[in-house]
Amino acid sequence: MATAVETLSKLERRITLTFPMADVQAEVEKRLKVRARTAKAPGFRPGKVPMKMVAAQFGYQVETEVLNDKVGRAFNDVAVENNLRVAGYPKIEPKTSEGVAEGSLAFDATFEIYPEVVLGDLSTAEVEKTTSAVSDTEIDKTLDILRKQRVHYHVKGEQGAHGDGGEPVAQNGDRATVDFVGKIDGVEFQGGKADAFPFVLGEGRMLPEFEAATLGLKVGESKTFPLAFPADYHGKDVAGKTAEFTITLKQLEWAHLPEVDAEFAKSLGIEDGDLTKMREDIKRNLEREVSARTKAKTKDSVMDALIKVSELEVPKALVEQDIERLIEMAHQDMAQRGMDPKGMQLPRELFTAQAERRVRLGLILAEVVKTNKLEATEEQVKAQVEDFAQSYEDPQQVLKYYFSDRRRLAEVEALVLEENVVNYVLGKSKVSEKSVAFDALMGNQPQA
Repeated sequence: MATAVETLSKLERRITLTFPMADVQAEVEKRLKVRARTAKAPGFRPGKVPMKMVAAQFGYQVETEVLNDKVGRAFNDVAVENNLRVAGYPKIEPKTSEGVAEGSLAFDATFEIYPEVVLGDLSTAEVEKTTSAVSDTEIDKTLDILRKQRVHYHVKGEQGAHGDGGEPVAQNGDRATVDFVGKIDGVEFQGGKADAFPFVLGEGRMLPEFEAATLGLKVGESKTFPLAFPADYHGKDVAGKTAEFTITLKQLEWAHLPEVDAEFAKSLGIEDGDLTKMREDIKRNLEREVSARTKAKTKDSVMDALIKVSELEVPKALVEQDIERLIEMAHQDMAQRGMDPKGMQLPRELFTAQAERRVRLGLILAEVVKTNKLEATEEQVKAQVEDFAQSYEDPQQVLKYYFSDRRRLAEVEALVLEENVVNYVLGKSKVSEKSVAFDALMGNQPQA
């Protein structure tokens, strides 16, 4: 049986669950008899172990199982009977003997309920809709990137089919292969020496002093120079210290970029090598990426607006659960990057604000969808999957990937739901357009 639901705060509730001790003991004995049929112990055949020994071995475990089952069922019954939407998991604590009837067991269940979400007037909300355009300039920049991805090198100064690369002096863009040794106070240090080490000048892979010393060298020449390691350098033993390096240029190669011709187009998947088709294909891919990023920025603005016009209490239990999810995701990300997350304690406060926002938005979105009937339709989900598939070489494989797994489809449904909400809010709120330069959108330069 259960007492009345006690209100502790706006969301927190408490109920007391009481059971006759005899009922618990009867169920424990019943389950122990079932265990006894297969119980094993030295000197006894299976199923012939005395009940006292079975009780000694399994009694505590079985009693815990029985109590958990009874408390769980009783709590669920009370929640259903009182139309309680429980947020997270209840905290169950045994009551002291004071106030508990003789021959009974009692437990306090403290929990939170889902809040009432009050949606404000969307007509007063201000939303920024992000736009961006793809021009010939962006296509040309992309072509330069694609060319650099297909670069190959020739010995500088040696005549070949593509020329000699000019004067055999190290310049930005060249690939230099060097021997080097570094010393601090006249002593070599770990990681400060290498033979036949290649790097491309101008890419920023090496510290500025190192690249500056290499520029202008010819093969066989050496240079000695001071190099000050930054205070935040990843090598703690040398961070903030100044070393003396000697480098010797062993080989110098110049970069030959492929011409933008039919062969280049074919290497990008344009079977007939048509350059116009190649540029159109690049433009479509860029526009797809731009569309995804502008939609994401617009969605962020919509979510901010929804938070501003909505009123609700956020259940702490749901925030705690989301913090756990975010920490687990962070550990998985570390593992994928080759790091070992075992034993690494990430401070929970790092994730608190993000978790609180995620939970708040989840509750608001659910209310907007329910109130305005914005559920994802089968047609919308199918269209979204087909859109995903267009960016892959084999669209049919992508369609099969999603439609063969209900969980994957559920992820698509969640995206469609969000898009439905975004479109709904855009149709109700004060919308202003903000044009963002392509490079800024892609993160290549700061926004104005």
